[in-house]
Formats: sequence, C-alpha cells, structure tokens
Amino acid sequence: MSEKMPVLFVGHGSPMNAIEENEFGRAWTDMGKQLPRPKAILAVSAHWETMGTKVTAMEKPKTIYDFYGFPKELYEVTYPAPGSPDLVQTVRKIIKMSEVQPDLTWGLDHGTWSVLHRMFPAADIPVVQLSLDRAKSPQQHYQLGQQLKELREEGVVIISSGNIVHNLRMVVFDDKLKFEWAESFDKKVSQWILDDDHDPIIQFEKQGHDAQLAINSAEHYLPLLYTLGLKDEGEPVSFFADKVTYGSLSMRSVKVG
Repeated sequence: MSEKMPVLFVGHGSPMNAIEENEFGRAWTDMGKQLPRPKAILAVSAHWETMGTKVTAMEKPKTIYDFYGFPKELYEVTYPAPGSPDLVQTVRKIIKMSEVQPDLTWGLDHGTWSVLHRMFPAADIPVVQLSLDRAKSPQQHYQLGQQLKELREEGVVIISSGNIVHNLRMVVFDDKLKFEWAESFDKKVSQWILDDDHDPIIQFEKQGHDAQLAINSAEHYLPLLYTLGLKDEGEPVSFFADKVTYGSLSMRSVKVG
C-alpha cells in the first residue's frame, strides 16, 4: 500500500519565479524537499484551456514558453521530465464525468514547469498535464478533482497551479503593494479553506465585488477547485508563500495532507 500523497495548489505568478532568487522560489524549493518522492506527477495548470478534457500523452513532453518579453535566461530553462503512458490510462479510466482525450501537441507550460523546476529540479519524475475544460462549470471542475482521489493512494502527487487573486489589468510593479480588495478576498478564501467550507469558493460568482475583481477571468482560480475536490473531510491543510503582491496577485499556495 502506497503512502497517501499530499495535494498542492501553487500560486505561480510570474514565470520569472522559475529563476529569480526570491521568497516564492525558495518556498517551492522547500516544499519539494518536504514532499515524499512521487511515482508520478499530475499537473493542472491555468495555462492549458481546451474544449473537452485532455491529458498530455507524449513520451517526452516539450517545455512550452507561453509568454513573451522576458529575459533570454528564462527561455533557456528546460524541464525534460518524461511522460507516463500508465498515468494517462489511469486518468482516462477513473474520470467518469468526461471522456478524456489523449493529446500529443501540448507539453508542459510555465504554470507547470516553473513550479516543478524548483520543487523537483532533476526533472526525473514522470509528469502528465490535465487540461481545463472551459465548457465545465466551477462545480464540475471541483467534481472532476474528486474523481482523481484514488491517484493519491497510488504514489501520484497532484499539483494545481494558478492564483487565487489574479487581475493583471490592475497589476502595479511594486512587490510590497496589495490592494485592499485583493487582500480581503484572499483572506476570505483562506478562511473558507480552513473551515472546510468549499461551497462559497466554488460559487465565487456570488461573492461580491471583491471576487469579481480577484477573478476577472477564472482560469487561474479554477485549478484551486481541483485541490479542494481532492481533500478528504477533516484532512489537515496548510499554506505557504501566502502573500499578496503587485497589488492584485495572490501567491497563496495550499498543501492538503
């Protein structure tokens, strides 16, 4: 019987966190050292949106540079982790609410590799990425996460990557600045998580003006719902890298288990 693996939601923020020496990169590195070594990693990134649910099914997923205007050093980072045909088949089998399609065109985008580059720098653990189906409701994303629970018993670490507060239109490049609405919503979500009260997190569209500003587009928020769907009732939860920065960006990360 494998050890039950923890689940993570990582606030990934700027791609530069992959190479800059800062508090977020250090927190991710520290978390990687704390985690049991997984047999494989299933990643859910804000940066792969599809119609229908897909999984990367190639033997050697490519490193995707889905950004522009950054220093040359960032584009020189590669994350040559292998894929996992076995994990792909298992994911396709255990997800009952959707037909999961294997994908041979995507790879590992920066929502995945920028985090794993810090946590597991050797890139020697198989990685499969699961897409965000934009046709699904928040409740359905949460339920899809619930259907992945058995992977935790099979040595798979599931890492979702996005940001609880993510409004790039209002970003101010001052790492000490945090707008009141951003800090307020980040704290509300953190308290709901601690209280095991997932309904208001799922029904974020009902949570008022702060939520509307924090989640002006939902792709960075939806990965959190997978992590919460994977959580068993009463299971311990903790936070790391929990900071609002650049005015409108929450780097809060969540560990379940």
